[in-house]
This record gives sequence, C-alpha cells and structure tokens, in this order.
Amino acid sequence: MAEENLLDTLFVVGCALVVFFMNAGFCLLEAGLCRARNAASVLAKNFAVFGVAALAYWAVGYGLMYGGSEGALGGLLGTSGFFPDGAGPSPAPVPQAAFFFFQLVFVATCASIVSGAVAERTRYLAYLAFCAFCCAIVYPVVGHLIWGGGWLARLGFVDYAGSTAVHATGGMAALVGAWRVGPRTGRYDERGRPRALHGHSLSLATLGTCILWLGWFGFNAGSGLAFDATALRVVLTTALASAAGVVSSTLTAWWRLGKPELTMTLNGCLCALVSITAGCAVVTPAAAVAIGAAGGVLVVLAVPLFDRLRIDDPVGALSVHLVGGVFGTLAVGLFAHPALGESAGLLHGGGARLLAVQLAGVLSVLAFVGAASHCLFAAIRRTIGLRVDAESEAIGLDRAEIGVPAYGEDLAGAAATGGRVRQRGFYLRPAPGRGGRAGHPAMARTPALQPREA
Repeated sequence: MAEENLLDTLFVVGCALVVFFMNAGFCLLEAGLCRARNAASVLAKNFAVFGVAALAYWAVGYGLMYGGSEGALGGLLGTSGFFPDGAGPSPAPVPQAAFFFFQLVFVATCASIVSGAVAERTRYLAYLAFCAFCCAIVYPVVGHLIWGGGWLARLGFVDYAGSTAVHATGGMAALVGAWRVGPRTGRYDERGRPRALHGHSLSLATLGTCILWLGWFGFNAGSGLAFDATALRVVLTTALASAAGVVSSTLTAWWRLGKPELTMTLNGCLCALVSITAGCAVVTPAAAVAIGAAGGVLVVLAVPLFDRLRIDDPVGALSVHLVGGVFGTLAVGLFAHPALGESAGLLHGGGARLLAVQLAGVLSVLAFVGAASHCLFAAIRRTIGLRVDAESEAIGLDRAEIGVPAYGEDLAGAAATGGRVRQRGFYLRPAPGRGGRAGHPAMARTPALQPREA
C-alpha cells in the first residue's frame, strides 16, 4: 500500500471510529429527553441497533448499495458484492475493509434516528425488526441512487455526506413510524392541545449532543475518503454552520418562547449540522454560516408544527433530521460555489438546474422511504405488534420490556402502580418506609421527593 493511500486509509478508519462514537451520543441524548421510566429501553434500543445494522448491511445492504450496477437495475440498486470479506474490490481509493466500516457506521446512524421519534411506546422487537429492514433494504437503495452510481448520481445530485441519504431518509422513516405508532398516552388533551412530558435529564441530553457534535466532524470530513484540502475545508464549514445554528436557535427560542430554552439550543445545533452535511464541501464559509443559522431557526419553528399535527416526537428527531435534511439538500442548489464543485448554485450564476435536481432527488427519496416504511410498519403492526399495551406504557418500558430500571430502585415507577411493579410474573415491592407499610413507599407521602415526570 502506497504511503499516500495508507494515510487516507488511516484517516477514513479514524473518522469511522469517531462516527461510531456517535452511538453514545444518540443513547444519551434520547435517554435524557425521555422520562426516567423509559431510559433503559431507549439505551437498549440504541445500543442494539449497531449489531442489527452491521449484520443486515453486511449480508444484503452493502451489495445493494455498492454492488455492480450494470443492466436494467443499475440505476436503482446493486446486484452483487453481498457478504463482503474486506479483501474484494473497493469503489474508493481505500481498501474494502476500511470503506465498508465507514459505510457501516453511517447506516447505523440512519437507523438510530428512528428510535427517538417512536420512543416510550414502541415495542423493542418491533423497533429491531424495522432496523433490520431499513439497514438491509431502505437505506442501501437510497445510498445506491445517490452514492453508488444510481440515477440521481448520474443527474448530478449533490449530497456530500448525507443530508438526504442519511438524515432525510431516517427522518422520513421516523415520521411514518411516529404516525403509525401514535402519540404517547397523555401527550395531547381532549382538544388536541399538546401537554409537556418533560425529559428526565438535560445533563444527559447536553452531553449526548456534545458527543454528536464531535462525531459530525468525522461524519462530514471523512466522506471524501481522503485526507486532503477538501477534508480540512469541510471541518471549517461544519464548525461555522454548527456555531451559527447554536446562536440562531437560542435567539429564536428566546424570541418565541420568552426564554432561551435549552432543548431548542441543542436541537438547533444538530439541525445546523444536518443542514450543512450535504454541501459542506461545495459552499464557502460565509454560506455555511447562513445555512447553519437558517437550520437553527427552522428547528424552533418545526417542533410546534409537528405538535399541531399531533405527531408526537419526544426528542425532536423529525425537526432535526427530516426538516434539516431537506433544507440542507436544497441549500446546495442555492449556495454551491463553482470553484468548489462541478456545479454552481442559483446564487452563484448556475441557474436553477442544480436546485431542480436537488428537489427532484429529495422528493424521490422521501416518496420511496415513506412508502417502504409505511408498508413495513403496517406489517409489523399486524404480526408481532408495534405498540406496547397501556399497562406497559404506564409503568414504563424499562420494567415492562427490558426487565430492569435505568436507575436501580425505580421509585417513580413503583409510585405509578400503587407501590408494586410487575416484572415477568412477579412483583417488585419497595421497602416499607417510615410510617408506611409494604407496597406503599414513604415517598408516595412526600411529594417533594417525587420527580415531576415519572
């Protein structure tokens, strides 16, 4: 292996490892924005998704995405290259093993997006079944269209690191899933007005966002598969866009809500990162600031919009990934600079052609992912079941499905069921408290000790 190729390979593997660490970010962000009684369930789903994603993508997905694309199906999906052994031909200037690993951490990210939008009421097995199908079929088909030589690539569609291929795909699947599974019990009143179901730990959510922010630099910079000037420019545009998103989302939330709401700032940062992902290599630093700032504003406006539609999204995944992914892809058609890529955007004298291609690509991907996800969620609902029963939702998925609370003795869950919680055929009882009797914890008599949201 030549020295230059070795450096690129090390860079790609290093970026892949950083992206892999984003799994921890998803775990902490989603767990923190959900209630304590469901935290272990959220963690379990986000931890298991990489195992399911790896096997499904290795067996089927990689071949559909990067396999030979000759013949009638060439513009739609690959037809060879299944079960890669790491030593075969690579479509990139790095060995197949390194290339496969980098693509693998991307597909796991796409599947993780769905977890937050359907959290707190979706069956564990149902989510893993969806992930297997998404990582084996849905994401690879989209990836082939955009990155694997499919018809969108041939049209000149630009999505450098995955605003559409990863984030809009995951966001659209999350939208269908949240709609099919329905809102959490108590999320909306009888008139359809939203009720706040607060997450239990903004500390975890903030730490998770910081980890995702760090991982995004590997996500974007590594997508060029080479350690060169483009990678360094991508780091700069990613940093500037995310910074602009933090500021714009904070100011917008302050203006609309009266206070600089922390969750809006966190999601503003993430939406800005999603927005710059498509064009991070083909826009100037000034354009990156504009794109990131717009993404930060959009997420603050999108969260209440989905609430008005009664689409319950506990973590804001739809506003971040779907809205940010679509906007970021279209922004390429406006801001792409001719000195940095093969096409110029509308604002740089390129006319409307690139913008039209970007729009056609987004609509095509959303239509395919929406239809495929709808069919899959409908099939899951009729077979293994999609949503947990009312009792399981009331006591929390940690005890009902995972079998262990996230925080040891789950007093909040015990209080919700009169002091006893059923767990696989037996009951866990809290110890008698001062002045109380078995099955009636003392904390039930001490409102100050109870968390506002169980």
